[in-house]
Amino acid sequence: MSEDNQGSTQQDSNVTHFKVRVLLVDDQLIIIEAVRRMLDGHPDIEFHYVSNAAVAVETAVMMQPTVILQDLVMPDIDGFALIQAYRQQPSLAPVPVIVLSAKDDAKLKAHSFAVGANDYVVKLPDRLELLARVRYHSSGHISRLQRDEAFRFLRESQQRLADANIELQKLAALDGLTGIGNRRRFDEVLPVEWQRGQRERKPLSLLMCDIDCFKHHNDTFGHQAGDMCLKKAAAILTEHLKRPADLAVRYGGEEFAIVLPDTDSAGAMLIAEACRSHLEALAIDNTGAAVGDVVTMSIGVATVVPGPESSVEELMARADKALYAAKSDGRNRVCLAPV
Repeated sequence: MSEDNQGSTQQDSNVTHFKVRVLLVDDQLIIIEAVRRMLDGHPDIEFHYVSNAAVAVETAVMMQPTVILQDLVMPDIDGFALIQAYRQQPSLAPVPVIVLSAKDDAKLKAHSFAVGANDYVVKLPDRLELLARVRYHSSGHISRLQRDEAFRFLRESQQRLADANIELQKLAALDGLTGIGNRRRFDEVLPVEWQRGQRERKPLSLLMCDIDCFKHHNDTFGHQAGDMCLKKAAAILTEHLKRPADLAVRYGGEEFAIVLPDTDSAGAMLIAEACRSHLEALAIDNTGAAVGDVVTMSIGVATVVPGPESSVEELMARADKALYAAKSDGRNRVCLAPV
């Protein structure tokens, strides 16, 4: 079997194979029995009937026939009214209706089609004619059902794919070790916040954070301890972010970044100092390090009101320069880039 045929077979298997389901609505038992005999012996056809017109619509809604054989003359309600009632039901509106009438009358035929019938047969037709009409109208209706089902499957599949893509995008923007955003997330968010700040003329602050003497800690206490240190640092940074738009990311290695929209330099310095002092207070062992015996962090802070005279790259360069100054001044401190 070719790959195309395999794909077609697999697709077909996903579509329901509906049976021909006939509902006869007639109050004459002799007609009911005659139609039953005509359709008997065909395993692909289910035959049902209703002799009480009062429950015809309810029965049709419940069983969802692929074709309705409708008598025109019934006690209490005529067939025309029933056809109109079928058409008022959303689930029955597309179901084909074949009128069974004792009269071969042009006016009756015209009125039948006007109220929503699909075919008109003088009863009783011969067996082959009835089978042909039942199969023809059922086939068209089943094709519509299968088409609608296929479209529904397609929409659901597209939605599942879209949801999966969103989840993949989220995962792709997360750092696998710490669970916070990664460099990719940073590169996506910072330009967006820059544009927002430029539109609203609001300050944008950037914190560049680096764990002091991390290599010494990692080499001395092992990679597992180093990984745990990075996780704790990430947790501290996110703990001090109070607004949904604030973002902490692992920028790379032992370096982190925090994006603070609508935050001036004073507010950014408060958050930076809170993060620095919190990490120091954890007293993570770093005995023998040049800066002291516990793990600490240096942070560079830069703030700007975005505008055409500046750029994202300049903001990052200023934050990096402030971080370098914090490192040069002895580490474990926060430095603010000059305006």
